[in-house]
Amino acid sequence: MNFDHFDYWKAITLYGLNVATYKPALATCLLKAARDEKTEILWADLSSAFLIEYQKRLKTNPMPQQTNAGRRTKLERIVHQLEIGDLSFSKARDLVGKDGFVDVVPRFHNIGSDSEFAASYFYECEFGKKLVLKDPILNIANQKFSSLIEETQARWSLLEGAFAINHKDYDFELANDIREIYLTGGYERKPLTGNIPFLSGYQGNVCFYCGEDLDDVAVDHVLPRQVINHDEVWNLVLAHSHCNSLKSDLLIGAHFIEKLIRRNENIMGSNHPWRGKIQAQLGNTPAKRSSALLRHYENVKTVRGSNFWGGVPTYNPETDPFYRKLITKLNGG
Repeated sequence: MNFDHFDYWKAITLYGLNVATYKPALATCLLKAARDEKTEILWADLSSAFLIEYQKRLKTNPMPQQTNAGRRTKLERIVHQLEIGDLSFSKARDLVGKDGFVDVVPRFHNIGSDSEFAASYFYECEFGKKLVLKDPILNIANQKFSSLIEETQARWSLLEGAFAINHKDYDFELANDIREIYLTGGYERKPLTGNIPFLSGYQGNVCFYCGEDLDDVAVDHVLPRQVINHDEVWNLVLAHSHCNSLKSDLLIGAHFIEKLIRRNENIMGSNHPWRGKIQAQLGNTPAKRSSALLRHYENVKTVRGSNFWGGVPTYNPETDPFYRKLITKLNGG
């Protein structure tokens, strides 16, 4: 059976495995470039066009742009930082070019999970450099640009509506307000490996999440950095790399927050310079520090939803060796 260019376009745009709205955004950029008879799009120009589409979309229609409640897409985060003045347009464009196309550009032509049937049908990609547009996209944009744009925008709206259903028990506006607070006070990620020797002793030399002796160590943000937007030591722990991977950026169970409070009190019981910084950030008494950390936890729950990770299957808070360590006993255990 022979399929025409429109068949391919509709199959690609209607039957993608969409967990975010990147495909309709890219489809919009492709159609506009093809309407203007461009045969190639330089990476910086594609990044600018993609960013502008999301700026317009989020300004007029601030709906969820991906399926998981409590998460923002990279583009949402970049647009927000641009809007509040934390990024210049050129810096935001560069971030889009670096991080925004990792999935959507290579997978745009996928129909469902099939990556071969329509592979490279509308463009060839030199990743990080340019897209070379082919005759089929130039052809369909020339013939039916307005109707295709209308369909693409409708598809975008349908995805947002579907994502909003997943977010129905989720206060989107309040979550965005909380995110803005953390973004305003946040900063770019810093190298963390230098904290390993310092953190190890105060944690009892065991993995924070499974309680086993430390090896193959990773530094983890207990409350996900995607929300809190900083690397302050009161939220950093050591974990096995595999435990860190399992946890990812999920919200942890309340028992780990209690453990983090106790770990921080181990630091407060010392004379380490970080003691003063934790005191300034969380409070000058154990009760104030506990209350402040619990407020951060509730904020993160509001932003991310209550999708908890309780730890590796073998972890049992009641037998966690951290609580039997002398340093923990000395500091309120």
